[in-house]
Amino acid sequence: MHDLPTRGSSSGLTSRVLAPWALASVLLLGGASGCAPDATFPEESLPLQSTAQPALSLNGIELNGIELNGTNLNGTNLNGTNLNGLSAIGLNTPDFRAWFNQDVTRHATLMKYVVQCAVPAGQQRTFMNLQTLTPYTWSGALGLAPDWASGQPATTAELRIVSACLAAHVNPYGQHVSISVLGLDAKGQPTPYTSEELESHGLREGCFFGDLFQNEPVLFVGNDGLSLRGGESTSRACALGSSLQGCAPLVHVGQCEDVCTLDASGTFYTSCTWNGVTYPPITTRVRQTDLYRCGDGVCQVTEHCGMGMSAASCGLDCGSC
Repeated sequence: MHDLPTRGSSSGLTSRVLAPWALASVLLLGGASGCAPDATFPEESLPLQSTAQPALSLNGIELNGIELNGTNLNGTNLNGTNLNGLSAIGLNTPDFRAWFNQDVTRHATLMKYVVQCAVPAGQQRTFMNLQTLTPYTWSGALGLAPDWASGQPATTAELRIVSACLAAHVNPYGQHVSISVLGLDAKGQPTPYTSEELESHGLREGCFFGDLFQNEPVLFVGNDGLSLRGGESTSRACALGSSLQGCAPLVHVGQCEDVCTLDASGTFYTSCTWNGVTYPPITTRVRQTDLYRCGDGVCQVTEHCGMGMSAASCGLDCGSC
């Protein structure tokens, strides 16, 4: 397989439209500081609490950090306000300003992720908060929504692929974990990746799809063949578990291969169908080193004290309770 051009490091809504920032009234983000130094493209976890950090980008790898903590992504639509594209005009409307100042820290982090998913690498979106006189700059990375990013109303396909991208960044522990993010943008073009990326992130993890921008948002996740053995755990539990504790409103749909269609190379999924609706998905891959094992000498965030050998009771790493 030939390498596609790499994503370089960086320094709309035609149908029923919800203001994209309305997502933040229910999808509360953040990101613990201190990314792993070798993280090449941040797959951030959407954590409920914490501060935003600069996005990193190189090739197709992201650092996950969206933590839902069970928060339900109810469909709040900010009166159905239409964003005038992800542009200076759209980011300077009274509605956007009012929403942004409802919770500056969390909403600034949300916008970081929205821009990272929607806008191409090498581009930035800036916003001056006139209430606090604080400037914000959010860097693009994946470029999944080219029309929206260029200042046009977003298409349904763009809203859905951005939804999938945000879902792929969910981490119930708010941890930063390097992942490979693969898929097609809203115009059907593959996100660039390299053979090195596929090798370093050799474990197929999950598929994410849905639509967070409709009045009744839906969000789905499936396993892509990777399963945890006894004593293993991962902070990417929303992608690998079936119970999805702490991952609401993600709904588990079983194995990706049962509901999704692979691209010709077999590298990523191009579409997923659930309840008669077909969505554009994001496919993720992870590193072997990000699967934790009870007995490796480190009490991981996913492990607990006890007398057993499981993550829920790992005396070897976390001691007895």
